[in-house]
Amino acid sequence: MMTSQPFERSPCPIANVLDLFGDKWTLLVVRDLLLDKTRYGEFAQSKEAIPTNILSDRLKKLEQAGVVEKKAYCDKPLRFEYELTGKGRELVPVLDAMVDWAKKHVPGSTVFPR
Repeated sequence: MMTSQPFERSPCPIANVLDLFGDKWTLLVVRDLLLDKTRYGEFAQSKEAIPTNILSDRLKKLEQAGVVEKKAYCDKPLRFEYELTGKGRELVPVLDAMVDWAKKHVPGSTVFPR
């Protein structure tokens, strides 16, 4: 879980959220978790085709931030399932607002059913 530490850029809340979620892939991983994907292979099969090295990095980053937790589901070979923590589930209204905005302003946007 992330503890208090110096700001990476500034004390601005938006800048700090961008430090965690402001790349091309991180919120797509969160989206996939909300769409009930839990295993690495399921994330890798998403239409956006996230490169596996980036997927691994983003899952670790989200886990370190306390947004995602992983649990082993297989010992040999060791494999994990991922799920949003309470902190991660608090992102639902943020993503819903992004979906609403895109439906209104980005032609062709499609909503995936949850």
